[in-house]
Amino acid sequence: MGRSRRTIPEELLLLALDPATGTTAQPQSLDLGLAGAQLVELALAGRIAPDGDRIAVVMPRPTGDPTLDSALELLRRRGSPVRAVHWIGGPRLGLRQIYLAHLERCGMVHAVAGQMCGVLPTTRYQATDTAISREIRARLDSAIRTGVPPDPRTAALAALAHAVGLGKHLYPGNEGRSSRSRLRDLIRHDPMGGLVAHAVMDVQNGVAAQPRRDRAPAPPVRAAASGVPMQPRRTGAMARVAAH
Repeated sequence: MGRSRRTIPEELLLLALDPATGTTAQPQSLDLGLAGAQLVELALAGRIAPDGDRIAVVMPRPTGDPTLDSALELLRRRGSPVRAVHWIGGPRLGLRQIYLAHLERCGMVHAVAGQMCGVLPTTRYQATDTAISREIRARLDSAIRTGVPPDPRTAALAALAHAVGLGKHLYPGNEGRSSRSRLRDLIRHDPMGGLVAHAVMDVQNGVAAQPRRDRAPAPPVRAAASGVPMQPRRTGAMARVAAH
């Protein structure tokens, strides 16, 4: 894979980078998002493909990107398709730091050493070319503003940005509420991006142990003693709607 185009993990990290503080927004969930972004990028490169809620390797040939190829090799070693939620929720120690170092090597950010309280060493990161971050943001803004379905790469980026909670960072306050809602709606424009975005959110919500179901099965219709079919019992929101 050449360097003529930025990868989705790189773009997600650049979106999360706060130019004022030199730190990343949503650091806890960003590692999950980066793991999901790797899956989307590998799918776009034709190396993996979704198989229901699982990920299957369809072409183990390296992409030429060391960080992506490391993930591809780990997937290949699994031998069988792995659930996206299990992959994303697995150990991903330091993935955010790995990508920050990667962006520094590529010349997209530079590290600034400092100290906290005059004692603890810190490292902040500044984009070397703010035009890159502006271009990434402009693609999201355009998709949100126009309502035109974006390309799969931008749709996946939007889905992951929403999943890791970057909406409030990108579109803060009450004035950004409608933009955050539209950012969430962009999930539906890319199946792979939607799959991994939902997996990221499932991991954060602690529901990785259960298979994801789009729709609960309808309850069976039982016959009463009179022979007249009984109506399914209404619960929750259905009961509230029926009451009005």
